[in-house]
Parts: sequence; C-alpha cells; structure tokens
Amino acid sequence: MLCAFLAGLVTIGVAVLMPGGESRDREEPSSQSEPEAPPAVSPGTTQPSMKAVSAEVPTPRLAIVVDDNGYDTTRDAEWLKFPEKITLAVIPFGPSSRRLAKAAHERGFGVLIHIPMEPVSPVSDRTDDFRLRRGMGREEMDALLDRMVKENSWASGVSNHMGSAFTADPASMATFAALLKSRGLFFLDSMTTSRSVAVQAALQAGIPVARRDVYFDTDNQPEEMRLQWKRALSIAKKKGKAILVCHGRSESLRAILDLVADLEAEGVRAVTLDELFAREQSG
Repeated sequence: MLCAFLAGLVTIGVAVLMPGGESRDREEPSSQSEPEAPPAVSPGTTQPSMKAVSAEVPTPRLAIVVDDNGYDTTRDAEWLKFPEKITLAVIPFGPSSRRLAKAAHERGFGVLIHIPMEPVSPVSDRTDDFRLRRGMGREEMDALLDRMVKENSWASGVSNHMGSAFTADPASMATFAALLKSRGLFFLDSMTTSRSVAVQAALQAGIPVARRDVYFDTDNQPEEMRLQWKRALSIAKKKGKAILVCHGRSESLRAILDLVADLEAEGVRAVTLDELFAREQSG
C-alpha cells in the first residue's frame, strides 16, 4: 500500500545537475545524517494488519531513477542499454527528449517528466524559459505543464529538476499538485531542499507521491558512489523498497554498471517507479 511505501522515507539534501553545463543548486548540501521524513499516507488508505504483514515477505525492491536526460543524444542512448529496469527522468524540450521518452517506454523502462523548477540560488541554463516559478498563475502553470505532457505522453509521473524554492512554497505546490491530479500523474520529490512541502501538497491533492531515499552521485568519487549504492541496498532490505536517484552522466553510468550485478547476490530486485507504486497500491 502507498502508506507503507511512503512511511519513513529518508530525507537528505541533494544538488541536482543542470542540462549542458551540469552546475548544481547548492542551497542545501548533501547530508547523510538528517532525520527520517515523517510518515506520509495516501487519503483513504488503511494500515495493513500485522497478520497480513507477517504472512508475506516480499523481495526487496530498488527503483533506480536517472535524472537530467534529453540533452545529450549519445549519452541518452547509452542508458537505453541498461541491463536492469530503470526509470528515466527526462527534461522537456531537449534535442532527444521526445525520442528518448518513447524509446524508454518501449524498452519497458519507467518514464518521468523532469520538470525544471525555481531554485533558491539563481541558476541560468537551458531551462530558463520553461521553469516553474513561485507566483506563477494557475493558467500559466497549466499551459506550461500541458506542453510538457504533450511532448512526453509516455510519462506516468513527474519529478523536480532543481526546485529548492518552488517545492518549499505551499501555494505553488498546492496549485501544481492539483494540476497533476487532473492529469493522473504521480510526483517524485527529488528533495533538493529539506524544506520541501511536496509530500504534504500531493497528499492533500490526493495523488501518489514519494521521496527519493539516496542520491548516488552527489560526489563523483567511485568509493563514495559505492557507499551510496550499499546504503540504497541496505534501505531496500530493511524497509522492503528504496528509491535511488542518479544523474544521467557518463561517469554515473559506468559506476552503476559495475555495481548493478550485486542485486541478485543481495536478493534485491530492480523495478520501475511505476512498479513500486503498483506494488504498494495492490497491498
């Protein structure tokens, strides 16, 4: 159930790469010791009985979400060869955004619209002209989201690219969540700020929502990425599921390809984000 999926998700700050220059929103540096997120439940759901829980011990699941795709055709194509199930978060209106989303869907991967949102610190990149911002009216936000959905009709949900200012603004997130509700889309909070109110806004709007548990490559050092991978597996085995987010860059692909073979030995199954939600909702 969704309540079980969302309960106790770990919130840690993270910096998200930009397309092209791959600079970061540095408002909230990464931390390994932030407290767990408060439990989040979907309206109308109930807690499973202890009898039901003890009767089944499902295989731990790991959803790998790859951010910042759509702006490097060659690199994007390499991710389509990934040997396990992944979810590609595609930034709109890039040179390969539409083609990549379609190919990923046909490959059996999950697809998200990776929506650029206003950061606290000023950032100039190729998303300037279609970034969601605080104070944006409902009609303007709706029209912009409509363009994104029409380009990427294969997406079942969205996540935030940057957004440390936007996701911390209750009014902006309430409007955005309502628009997602009208389109049947779920939301993955990339957690670029510990002040995010995205989960609360999504629950109030009645849409499925999740937070990422681990950021794989905030630090590019191989040893640090291995530690984050082990941390994600540990969370998956402890809680039954985990969401690991990484950037779509070549260094991250090489590193994670060296580690993904661990899944079978660790008894963890790679799934798309859609499958993670479906498992929880099916009980």
